[in-house]
Amino acid sequence: MAIQRTTGVYVVRMLDGVAYKAFIPNALPPDPHLQLTPEMYDLMERANRALGRLDGITALLPDAYLFTYFYLRKEAVLSSQIEGTQSSLSALLLFESDQAPGVLLDDPRQVLNYVNAIYHGLESIKRDGGLPISLRLMREIHHILLTSTRGQSERPGKFRDVQNWIDGAHPQEASYVGPPHDQMLGCLDALEKFLHGIPEKTPVLIKAALAHVQFESIHPFRDGNGRLGRLLITLILCAEGALSEPMLYLSLFFKVNRKEYYERLQAVRRTGDWEGWVCFVLQGVLETAEQAVTAAKQILELFKTDRGRIEALGRKSGSMLRVHRLFQEKAVVTIKQAVTTLGLSEPAIGNAIKELSNLGIIREVTGKPRYRIFIYDQYLKLLDEGTTTASHDLSLSSETLPL
Repeated sequence: MAIQRTTGVYVVRMLDGVAYKAFIPNALPPDPHLQLTPEMYDLMERANRALGRLDGITALLPDAYLFTYFYLRKEAVLSSQIEGTQSSLSALLLFESDQAPGVLLDDPRQVLNYVNAIYHGLESIKRDGGLPISLRLMREIHHILLTSTRGQSERPGKFRDVQNWIDGAHPQEASYVGPPHDQMLGCLDALEKFLHGIPEKTPVLIKAALAHVQFESIHPFRDGNGRLGRLLITLILCAEGALSEPMLYLSLFFKVNRKEYYERLQAVRRTGDWEGWVCFVLQGVLETAEQAVTAAKQILELFKTDRGRIEALGRKSGSMLRVHRLFQEKAVVTIKQAVTTLGLSEPAIGNAIKELSNLGIIREVTGKPRYRIFIYDQYLKLLDEGTTTASHDLSLSSETLPL
């Protein structure tokens, strides 16, 4: 049975002459403290082991940066999809390679901002004398998240100075109303202290779980709170040494279990069910880490198998191996890109790509005689799992591709 506890207080405020209730969350940690059952301890132990296996696999990878590059973009796509952004990993890779038409600019830009935001956060906490996870860093990350997107009019990098709420035209109709802005800074100060181990240290997975709910309950910005709150989980895991690289795309679990995700958040606010929320997050870490390890092993096996098929061709395999390596780095490539990056002649690149296509390793997706785009088909399918929508699936549609 869940512990019944009060997690905050409601205050009555007025907007347009109509009264509403706003929620002011209590400071962390929960009071009374979490009641961890033997089953919860076991789940936390299994989640920690899975996270350790995921972190350890980076030592086995021939180029850990390649996996981090794609995993981080996958998390960015998934987190943005939860907010309704219609993009995919395929669309983002097209956008980054300058192959996307103008119609794709907004959604991939929003996703790419997420990537840039987490890079900024990681660099800040890793630098000698760099910032800890602080309110200042949150504002900097928020500024990056919203710049040059639909949310750029919502004061990027500045805490809100108005009341906000979730759903409904008026806070009286909302599914959730966060603290009034004049009560918000006290809540944020308490959250910052909790992140710094005040009044007590908290195990990292539990800290990440609690901090995410608290951030979402405070809802300190006009827009972008969901994305920043999910990004905060990854930053905490990296800052506390649970992950050396941001290879956990927990937003996949939140996306698949979206209804329960929001119900668990509300259950904390309404009944104080922190235990239910923590179990939900621990299960997410366990499943997502295991999926990521499996995917990494599948990708390594794919690279090895395809390299063997290329080497079996003998003397003409030299240029093909170089182009194959480029596809490992990019997954989406044009002949022009390959020529520029590898320094080989266009005929050499064209021949190598033709041979790779004949082997079924890569595939052309535009169906056009000019400005052709090639994808490392099976690799992209492994990377794209869980992120693809019908309108952006390169295996289903070429409508998003340039002519």
